[in-house]
Amino acid sequence: MNDASSASAMSDDAELARLDLDDARAEAARLTDLIVDARDAYYGRDEVLVDDATYDGWMQRLEALERLHPEVQGQDSPTLSVGAASGTLFAPVEHAERMLSLDNVFSEDEFRAWAARVQRDVGAGVHYLCELKIDGLALSLRYEHGRLVSAATRGDGRVGEDVTENVRDVAGIPLTLAGSGHPGLVEVRGEVFFTVADFQSLNAYQESMGDRLFANPRNAASGSLRQKREGKNERQLEAMHERLSRLRLTVHGIGAWPNPPVATQSEVYGLLESWGLPVSRYFTVAESVDAAADYIRHYGEHRHDVEHEIDGVVVKVDELALHDELGATSRAPRWAIAYKYPPEQVNTKLLDIVVSVGRTGRATPFAVMEPARVAGSVVRQATLHNQDVVKAKGVLIGDTIVIRKAGDVIPEVLGPVVELRDGSERAFVMPANCPECGSPLAPAKEGDIDLRCPNTRSCPAQVRGRVEHIGSRGALDIEGLGEVSAAALTHPLRPEVPPLVTEAGLFDLRAEDLFPIDVEVRDAETGLVRLDADGEPDARSPFRRQRKAPLEGRAPTASRPDPVFDPDGPFDGDADFILSAAAHELLENLERAKTKELWRFFVALSIRHVGPVAARALAQWFGSIDAIRAASREELAAVEGVGPIIADAIIDWFEVDWHVEIVDRWAAAGAQLATPGHPGPGAAPASGGVLEGVTIVATGTLEGYTREGAQEAIIAAGGKAASSVSKKTDFVAAGPGAGSKLAKAEELGIRIIDAAQFRVLVEQGPAALGEWSGA
Repeated sequence: MNDASSASAMSDDAELARLDLDDARAEAARLTDLIVDARDAYYGRDEVLVDDATYDGWMQRLEALERLHPEVQGQDSPTLSVGAASGTLFAPVEHAERMLSLDNVFSEDEFRAWAARVQRDVGAGVHYLCELKIDGLALSLRYEHGRLVSAATRGDGRVGEDVTENVRDVAGIPLTLAGSGHPGLVEVRGEVFFTVADFQSLNAYQESMGDRLFANPRNAASGSLRQKREGKNERQLEAMHERLSRLRLTVHGIGAWPNPPVATQSEVYGLLESWGLPVSRYFTVAESVDAAADYIRHYGEHRHDVEHEIDGVVVKVDELALHDELGATSRAPRWAIAYKYPPEQVNTKLLDIVVSVGRTGRATPFAVMEPARVAGSVVRQATLHNQDVVKAKGVLIGDTIVIRKAGDVIPEVLGPVVELRDGSERAFVMPANCPECGSPLAPAKEGDIDLRCPNTRSCPAQVRGRVEHIGSRGALDIEGLGEVSAAALTHPLRPEVPPLVTEAGLFDLRAEDLFPIDVEVRDAETGLVRLDADGEPDARSPFRRQRKAPLEGRAPTASRPDPVFDPDGPFDGDADFILSAAAHELLENLERAKTKELWRFFVALSIRHVGPVAARALAQWFGSIDAIRAASREELAAVEGVGPIIADAIIDWFEVDWHVEIVDRWAAAGAQLATPGHPGPGAAPASGGVLEGVTIVATGTLEGYTREGAQEAIIAAGGKAASSVSKKTDFVAAGPGAGSKLAKAEELGIRIIDAAQFRVLVEQGPAALGEWSGA
């Protein structure tokens, strides 16, 4: 670490050390909220909310805070986890070995400090494998006896999304490995990406087909691989195949592989290449730290000479035996590090600074700029975070400013070019009122930098954001409830009174509520109105389409569900329009969503700090929204993965009357806000159960059960569904994809059962399996 970085870190540590416990908890909650929001957006929705440097700064500050105040670290802290929970766009796949992330360094001093720690821990004789860090989508390929059986995204590092069907269209990924002597099981890890040339060709193809252009290769790769085939017409399937066929893969490691017959990472690459898997042609093995530093410097100067985008270099200890010796933290191996390159910079004109309001009410200034091309894409706007950041950067409206793509992804304003000022520039003034509802902006509590709109119930921006969140894959996963439809339902151009004043009425929506809507499309990141090619607001009627021919009074049928509108009836003036297929699909999907898993409803309520991890834990323990609502702070905080900060947020949320109205109206509309068969808080049945006192871990794919379904079956039978294997575990139910938990069970001598035995166990109890006498 250089002198400036070291001084900054010491200053931050001193500041954090002075915090009392309440302030430390509040700061941990704030950082957790920011990190989880950014992580869920990046991994779950292919959206980037903040630049790498800002995100890394949040993580470093939270790590320092937890080091100085260990009591604030909850079991679901972002410092202990990887990625984000996978959605349900695809079936879940449990990795045989966790897909960890990498820690980052940003200077040669920091890299050398990491290498010094490695050599201190393992002694001399370390070699370093250096390879380019591809800016793509992480992928895990599972081969059994040389045949590809599954391909999965990273997800949360433990469970990813099954993209096997799409991977079969990706060039260069063998479905059967070449050669012989393949292990019974091997997980191969790699990065899926577009070359720069293929990305440009893809965007040209998208434009020719009238489809949207991609902002950068990473989002294009993720969006291409994570798309469903169902419901697509012939043209859409052709476009999908076109995109998938242009993807490439480079493998860069292994996950599960019992006893690999090689001693080094570089030999692993040689073996993988002999099997027909694509490995990087840019990697090298450095004999010393100096040689590794030379490699880093070389590609920092020649990063654009490579056919794909890179954002740094990954350096790994080459000797596999040292990997075990060095070990890993809960989120990253200690035997590898990612060196991040500084981003590119260009100049452009700052036309304006506007303020948008997000789902949580935070008012965020955004720079509106003359379009500028940087790091392969055109940039028009960038977040300025808050008024203090605007002041610290010293920018004036009308300035020529320096911008960069932090991590080659997120636009960031660095500052003004002062010498180019001509006196016409003016200072930005943070508005006193919410730009969407007019409410006075204020900090949520004393000392907060961010200003927020306090009108959480009715502010159109906040309601719009919450409704879009409900439809997201991390919440209720409602197809068709996205950016445009959320805006249409909460802030339309017409009618004057929107169909949804709050999200409470979501499950009460009817066809006649959707028909008359026109809406201005807003940018998902900024909340600002999008402009069309002519510079006019992009306005649409998302739920209706023009009638092509008179329906001649025919009644709707199952095959032709479009309702007939009477010109003299309630939709006077709209007789030439009928309800679109998208509207019918939205209503059908809302109906289906009523029976989604309980934890998804809890995430959908937008309770601060409650993400999928905490929601799952609460749903499994309490079994219903009513039981969670009735629980005390101590009862909530005692649940594994929750803690006092989340407990306080839940209690505060339920003290608001219109929040309670949401729950009540959803329940009245038929939403299933309880897990069927759940015996109540604590997962202990009132009159016993066949699994009373029995602890079970379910891992891998159990035929006939989803992951949540297996846990719910255990709980419904009175047992404890544990997430990790220990000496207190009675049974491990293991199916295909079971990994380290299976190995741990074998090591501890715990009884392992398959899916058929698991069904007998939850239905009839341990005695039906025989040879069990209790813990």
